[in-house]
Amino acid sequence: MLTDYHWHTARCGHAAGAMEEYLARAAALGLEEVGFADHLPQYFLPPARRDPELAMPDEELPRYVAAVRELQETRPGLRLGIEADYVPGREKELADILAGYPFDYVIGSVHHIDDWEFDHPDRQDPYGQSDLLDLYRRYFDLVARSAASGLFDIIAHPDLIKKFGFRPAADLTDLYRETARALARAEVCVEVNTAGLAYPAAEIYPAYGFLALCRGMGVPAALGSDAHAPRQVGRSFGQAVGLLQKAGYDRLAVFRRRERGYVAI
Repeated sequence: MLTDYHWHTARCGHAAGAMEEYLARAAALGLEEVGFADHLPQYFLPPARRDPELAMPDEELPRYVAAVRELQETRPGLRLGIEADYVPGREKELADILAGYPFDYVIGSVHHIDDWEFDHPDRQDPYGQSDLLDLYRRYFDLVARSAASGLFDIIAHPDLIKKFGFRPAADLTDLYRETARALARAEVCVEVNTAGLAYPAAEIYPAYGFLALCRGMGVPAALGSDAHAPRQVGRSFGQAVGLLQKAGYDRLAVFRRRERGYVAI
């Protein structure tokens, strides 16, 4: 059985298609357990600095939750998720927001190093102006801290820093090992996210070496397409299954009211 736990909606400002279209695409692909996990409002920024093309505004969050719950009435395999940015020092604020809604799972993600949104296509200049290994170390430290926060069930695209193809020449095994160990200690899932294949990285998140270390440390895996349009639902899942099996995984994590279970791949 395959799942797809990472879909966005038009509310985030950079996705398209009706929610029903995502579900129809999933049904056509035979995906039995799926979930929307749209971007939480940018709680960590002052209202004037929040970008409506990156995350839903505050007033849309309860509407998003209500829309998913209404769809759940006729689609028992649909789960209510959310993707929330991890920002150091704002953990209590985020915890309070998450506690107000009946999410089935919460996906944690790192999109910022300090004030730099490093995965934005228009903000790539710092890559060419920085020590790439230092950037990678800072990024993976934030991923480890996000896991240790206890706020999340799944850590999204855990090597997102490679998105635009900027890679240090150094061997990253030690960074992968430290991060995998942090995920294992926190008992969170690593997300196998196929969106990286569509970017210059040309690789699933995470890299095989990282995923194999996660498997060796007992970190569960969740699967997501990071779909921002219905046609992207379940994209490249054949490659994802191959990567999971190569790393030694034979099951996927599933969630209901933030309780984890498993299904065989």
